Amino acid sequence: MTKQWTAMNISKEALARAHVLVVGDVMLDRYWYGEVDRISPEAPVPIVRITREEERKGGAANVAYNVVTLGARSSLLTVVGNDEASHKLEALVLGTGISAHFGRDPDLKTTVKLRVIGRQQQLLRLDFENTPKNELLASQSAVFASLLPDHHAVLFSDYGKGGLAHVADMIARARSAGKPILIDPKGSDYSRYKNASVITPNRTELRQVIGAWGDESELQTKCQNLRQQLGLDAVLLTRSEEGMTLFDADGQLHVNAQAREVFDVTGAGDTVIATMATLVAAGVSLRQALPLANRAGGLVVGKFGTASVSYEELFA
Repeated sequence: MTKQWTAMNISKEALARAHVLVVGDVMLDRYWYGEVDRISPEAPVPIVRITREEERKGGAANVAYNVVTLGARSSLLTVVGNDEASHKLEALVLGTGISAHFGRDPDLKTTVKLRVIGRQQQLLRLDFENTPKNELLASQSAVFASLLPDHHAVLFSDYGKGGLAHVADMIARARSAGKPILIDPKGSDYSRYKNASVITPNRTELRQVIGAWGDESELQTKCQNLRQQLGLDAVLLTRSEEGMTLFDADGQLHVNAQAREVFDVTGAGDTVIATMATLVAAGVSLRQALPLANRAGGLVVGKFGTASVSYEELFA
């Protein structure tokens, strides 16, 4: 059954008509690559001689990029600072064909994650960030309402940076408009995601909310209880090397991870939920989308850094 769904043929034309609204925390991913051939005399740390720099879209911007890479259309609603990093990020986003709606807070420091890479390994990560003003976030709700009618699905990408303070109001608007709502959650309070269509926690994130489980039976009971308490259509648990499990009103559906060499797990969750949202926006059910999202996640961990999967790769 899973094999049949994985091989299902969704035309490029169907995906091209799909329009996904991505809302959430964005960041600029900076990579400094260098050579490491000696240890510092000042402290027992490697000296990295930087030879190359790279900048990529991170957070919700990477999610939106994954949507357009599959051939669908995407709009990105977010809040950033009015700084050098935000303008770099906006240029990267617009260069991919994503429709960008950036609210600017002059007191906000646009989130930047700087990774120092030596010998193909991440040696250090530096994060620069703070929290946006509540007034600006409230104004984003009006922009959200104006964008909503032109989209087939809404995806909330929560990185816990403060950009989704009004997510409950946005979910209510999307629900009343009959739009599928997919959420990549953060934190231990999932009540803010009430009445969404599906949330996609990983194992660590889910444990923070429902506690540990002893076996599959207990996991299913806890996930179904969570689903019913929050009024969700489904909970999709991403389980790394164990694959993924979807818990819905019909029970549960599990797909195994596709065996491959794992190079970098950065952004794999972005690819999974972006693939799910794109397929749902194209009219595919959550159960039918599951094996394809699993395949997309498996493909992206074989790439370095925040990456994406093309239509051709997914349906090869």
